[in-house]
Amino acid sequence: MRLRQVALAARKLEAVVDDLTAILGIEVAFHDPGVATFGLRNAVMPVGDTFLEVVSPDAPGSAAERFLDRRGGDGGYMVIVQTDDVDADRRRLDALGVRIVWEIAFPDIATVHLHPRDIGGAILSLDVADPPASWRWAGPEWESKSRTDVTTAIVGVELSALEPAPMAARWGEVLQRACEARADGSWEIPLDQGTLRFVAVTEARSTGVTGLDVAVVARAPVIAAARARGCRVDGDTIEIGGIRVRLL
Repeated sequence: MRLRQVALAARKLEAVVDDLTAILGIEVAFHDPGVATFGLRNAVMPVGDTFLEVVSPDAPGSAAERFLDRRGGDGGYMVIVQTDDVDADRRRLDALGVRIVWEIAFPDIATVHLHPRDIGGAILSLDVADPPASWRWAGPEWESKSRTDVTTAIVGVELSALEPAPMAARWGEVLQRACEARADGSWEIPLDQGTLRFVAVTEARSTGVTGLDVAVVARAPVIAAARARGCRVDGDTIEIGGIRVRLL
């Protein structure tokens, strides 16, 4: 299993996409017309062979619009983990009492979206791609749009919770991966590529997906670009689209 894609929800799609591309040195590869099914518009940006997506409500009453209303602003919306055997995952999910809220299968990819109330934190999607290096959700030309001269990969996701230990344990059950306690009180689930980190919520941040870890060639140019765009900078972390992006 590997961390393959993370989606943010934003009221103003273009504004957040402009910040992400300018600061992280990435570019848009695809606007998926299929997300209109959910009342959304989107933009998908490759970060190496991982992907950052921004979705925005395009119809009243969409799940993303309700999410933004509850959260009171932009923020992390979905985590997509690439798996090897989605049929085995379905059997495990059924045994754990985790509901599937949406699923679809194409010749080259199959996906199941899990009910966030059954796992906590965010929508988790389990996807299997054939061949494994492919990624339909990023469109047919994503490889030519993948830039790695500034940012090379998404390597971690941070989820905040009032009680991070039970949430981490639940995600560990769902993914069939061990949780590891850290000295700072957080919990981590290492995947084959990428890490899920569960931390205690603070006053300044909401629950759910509150951060990303990205690998960069050098921090200084990214921080300078963030300051030029008026984004908040705190050490090696910048704030974009309602989340904290930690530069590694």
